Amino acid sequence: MRRLGTGIGWRPEIADAVERMPGLDWVETVAENVCPGHLPESLLRLRERGVTVVPHGVSLGLGGADHPDEARLAALAERAEALGSPLVTEHIAFVRAGGPLTASPALEAGHLLPIPRTRDALAVLCENIRIAQDALPVPLAVENIAALISWPGEELTEGQFLYELADRTGVRLLIDVANLHTNHVNRGEDPAAALDGLPLEAIAYVHVAGGFERDGVWHDSHAHPVPQPVLDILADLASRTTPPGVLLERDENFPEPLELERELTTIRETVEKASAGGEPPAPPARPAVSRTAAPDPAGRGEAARERVALAQAALLSSLVAGTPVPEGFDRVRLGVQARALASKRAGVVAKVAPELPEMLGEGYRPAFLVYAHGHPMTGGYRRDALDFAGHLLLAGRPEDAETRRRLRDWWLERSGPTPPSGHPAARFARATRRVLLRR
Repeated sequence: MRRLGTGIGWRPEIADAVERMPGLDWVETVAENVCPGHLPESLLRLRERGVTVVPHGVSLGLGGADHPDEARLAALAERAEALGSPLVTEHIAFVRAGGPLTASPALEAGHLLPIPRTRDALAVLCENIRIAQDALPVPLAVENIAALISWPGEELTEGQFLYELADRTGVRLLIDVANLHTNHVNRGEDPAAALDGLPLEAIAYVHVAGGFERDGVWHDSHAHPVPQPVLDILADLASRTTPPGVLLERDENFPEPLELERELTTIRETVEKASAGGEPPAPPARPAVSRTAAPDPAGRGEAARERVALAQAALLSSLVAGTPVPEGFDRVRLGVQARALASKRAGVVAKVAPELPEMLGEGYRPAFLVYAHGHPMTGGYRRDALDFAGHLLLAGRPEDAETRRRLRDWWLERSGPTPPSGHPAARFARATRRVLLRR
């Protein structure tokens, strides 16, 4: 595996600071946020200096029941080629559910959700990863995610699940030590046990990030300093193997450049100190895996997909549409996850449509959270922003006439062509346009 060194997540808000950072070996950029034909000048300058750029996807949903979307795979491949990247990365997660496999409405989470560590889910994930590997021009690495909730009836530990995944597919692993800490706090999982089970030779690189704890729940915010427990897990990993690369993730609430540089220095020193601590411990025996039902991904086929589809659709519908909590889940913890999804959704809509919080002011977030409670996302964040604005306008809001006029003009200008008749948003978009054009 190619040595990457120490890097940081490239974000437009810190682009200038990233370019000036001393000793920076590589950067990672969110794949969906860059356009191959119009790459940010900052990324082009970094590439010219020899800094490696890795696209990090967030929307494939490789752990979902559906086969990977060909257009999304093609877009990820295009970004890898445009950036001259040695690999691309994605997540072990699902981000949408419902649709034809379940004969239910298609829903989007707007964020990464954990898949159950079951034989069915593993079989589906392995097949989806093989499809992705065949479509991509460079190797793929997949990341373990942070979770607020646990699935009932899981059959494998995280270490067992990741080991079998890498063993069956040859996929590389992106190990997020902050996510291991999150799952320790939220799900009682031992980070050392997870590391014990990993195929260390499959590690492509490591993520490090900060978060915060509230009411006994750890939130993987990527907006706070890296805490010592996360650095301790990084040191444990580095004592077992020298990771090819380590990267600091920060998505918002950016500190001064010197503070980011100090965090990078701490991460680099943590790895160097742990790696120099003497001979690494002997690798433990591989975790025992129950094989009472012999794993046979090909044999499970569509039946496994249907079972996974039904389970994921029931969970996502509960989280975003208020349907009953599926049997075996913690009702309180699902409430925490539902609120976190709505809050994340409000934040991303504010980023893709900054005019909305500018027009609505302090009323934006509470209004959006009320809207989100009864209106699941079905067409991505830009469609979500338009639907939210249309919802307010049809309800005669905002109360201020001038603000309402500005919002109306904004909606009419950006709504564009009505979605195809089969699209979930089509009827609402047509009705909204008819009403607004009469006003």
